[in-house]
Amino acid sequence: MRHAVVAGGGIAGMAAALALVRDGWEVDLCEEAAVPGEVGAGLQVSPNAAKVLRWLGVLDQVREHAFMPKAAELRDGVTGNLIYSIALGPAAEARWGAPYLSVHRADLLATLSEAARQAGARIHGNARATSYVVTPQGPVLKLADGESLMGDVLVAADGIRSVLRSQINGAEAPRFTGKVAWRGLIPAERLPEGLVPPVTTVWAGPGQHLVVYRLRGGSLVNFVAVQERGEWIEEGWCKPGDPDELRRSFAGWRPEVTGLLAHVETTFLWGLFARPEQVRWVEGPIVLIGDAAHPMLPFMAQGAAMGLEDVAVLLRELETGGEMADVLLAYEERRWQRVTKVQHRSRANGELFHKQPGIERAGQWGLISAVSRMAPSLATGQLDWIYGYDPTQGVG
Repeated sequence: MRHAVVAGGGIAGMAAALALVRDGWEVDLCEEAAVPGEVGAGLQVSPNAAKVLRWLGVLDQVREHAFMPKAAELRDGVTGNLIYSIALGPAAEARWGAPYLSVHRADLLATLSEAARQAGARIHGNARATSYVVTPQGPVLKLADGESLMGDVLVAADGIRSVLRSQINGAEAPRFTGKVAWRGLIPAERLPEGLVPPVTTVWAGPGQHLVVYRLRGGSLVNFVAVQERGEWIEEGWCKPGDPDELRRSFAGWRPEVTGLLAHVETTFLWGLFARPEQVRWVEGPIVLIGDAAHPMLPFMAQGAAMGLEDVAVLLRELETGGEMADVLLAYEERRWQRVTKVQHRSRANGELFHKQPGIERAGQWGLISAVSRMAPSLATGQLDWIYGYDPTQGVG
């Protein structure tokens, strides 16, 4: 039996473990944390990602804990004017072949983890990956406690600060983008009725924007507030933020924004960093997936989705049964162009959201608004390349 070692128990790593064990592999997954926890907050699972969850056999379970927004909107944070809207809900499923869901990261991770365990994957907590060695017998993953695991392939899914990525490509210095994000959750029962409609909304304005959507059947409201800053902020998800500072940053915005932020009790501050895109994902029998391979800014809600796509495409290549190094290089080649395009579009979205008032913004936002109103099918069609893609085609 072929043996896979997976480093990292996030969304991509856990999905890889589940996919591999279902495909007949012996799987050991090593995760730094003791157990998966309430790390992060909301995720948007677009149809391209939902197709992978369906292929993995967990989409129905994920839907039980998720929320299905009726639409996605872009609005002016100061005037409230609607700039862009696309129908989601049943319309998304009909057009793109799978639902558009918003889900708590912990719920998705717990579902994947339980499915992987039940399928036979061995999941090791408190197992931090530090390096790898390639031997004639196969790749060996070395752990912080001195233990090591050997397999036929090593799948490196150890996240945005991947130590295995650094070993393949050498040390790299992440670049602060000049943007920070507050994130947090608010129980919907604490909010005035109707304040947060059943849609995913981006409130955009000069130098900052706010994303709001519901989770867990609508019982939780997730927010991510992004602001441009000059100073350096340390990278990471769990730096405590100041709710009052958050509220001051959006003072004068629409009542839907200020009213929501008035109810924030706890928030975390997250520095957004960029890393080099031109890196290798493969060294012999070692392959990077997810954020370890292609970290991206969160302005297209595709970070987790790209990791899930990676898993399906990787399995497609592994099923060809060729030489491991050739198989992994074929995976890299198949994924490179699409992932790079998503990275670039995400960065462009951040620039669009933060446009300063003036002729350029009026022209760009005005054109988007006109197309959205007068040719909604054309506007929706701009997303077909991302949401309509099915990475599971051709996978057993």
